[in-house]
Amino acid sequence: MIETQAAVLTAVNEPLQLTTIRVDDPEPHEVRIAVTNVGLCHSDLHYMTGTVPTDLPVVVGHEVAGVVEAVGADVASLRPGDRVVGALTPSCGRCVNCEAGHSTQCQRLDEVRRRATPAFQTVDGQPIERLGGIGAFSQHVLMRENALVRLPDDVPLQVGCLLACCIITGVGAVFRGAQVRPGSTVAVIGCGGVGSAIIQGARLAGASAIVAIDLDDDRLKAARGYGATHVINGGDGDTVAELRRQLGDGVDYSFEAVGSARTAETALALLRPTGTACLVGIAPAGTELSVPALDFFFEEKRLIGSYMGSGQAREDIAQFARLYQQGRLLLDEMVTRVIPFAEINDGFEQMLSGDVTRIVVDLQS
Repeated sequence: MIETQAAVLTAVNEPLQLTTIRVDDPEPHEVRIAVTNVGLCHSDLHYMTGTVPTDLPVVVGHEVAGVVEAVGADVASLRPGDRVVGALTPSCGRCVNCEAGHSTQCQRLDEVRRRATPAFQTVDGQPIERLGGIGAFSQHVLMRENALVRLPDDVPLQVGCLLACCIITGVGAVFRGAQVRPGSTVAVIGCGGVGSAIIQGARLAGASAIVAIDLDDDRLKAARGYGATHVINGGDGDTVAELRRQLGDGVDYSFEAVGSARTAETALALLRPTGTACLVGIAPAGTELSVPALDFFFEEKRLIGSYMGSGQAREDIAQFARLYQQGRLLLDEMVTRVIPFAEINDGFEQMLSGDVTRIVVDLQS
């Protein structure tokens, strides 16, 4: 067991507290990682503000990259010194969903994450929860070997961490979730980090038109740099009418990356007949949708969800890293700023600004 620094959530709607915690030794299939960088994600805010419940105290954070420091007795594919990215969704590899290629929906996830002793404890021995079995706002974390991907040397850790959530969620929703066809038309509601990744995914998939929709003109300007061919400010009037005016029809695919009932309903309304709306943003617990039933019957529209890219996390992270190496997937441009660990609460405040795509925390500074 070692002691390290972590940002701990002790009460909802209160700042994270930087404090010393204890990190357990790795179990046989686990790896201890010295965390270098973590991306700040809106899903962390859901737990910090209580819109998604969690036990307290808890270390949130999940978009993680770092260096292997120690390995468990049964770990074979990693060794100390390896640079790695962590996936939020370790899998058992043997349940029906894992065998069908849907590892993000592993039926034994709780069992896979279960440990004999708490991974994190206070200095006086009280257990501390970890968001998603990670708890990345800690200078050291424990993760299972099969949730880690070795990062190529020419992919910097401060951008590589985006592969762990933002990129796999957004680009994965395009390829694995909705399965966008080349030449099709796409609309993306919400152009923050995940929305920007969806736009890039649509570009990589060969979409003929990509419509970025947001309330902030700065984000819409940035969206063009990621591949958007059209932009709509959703606060200027009827978004659906404006999209049809620009394209002459609805879109084949729409993606919702905000996490609200209103934008989810808009995503369905943007579709042409036979189109697919994909919900990616996490809505607060208890959110319900009201959608026209006849859209599904007469127009054969589809409404689907996508969680963490709907695919095989480790395989997809490795492939997206190669796309970055080739210059086809933009990551450096998505990192608005890198901040030291001590400024993590300020970083969450900065996320509300329209000029922010992703803020990355350097946990070693």
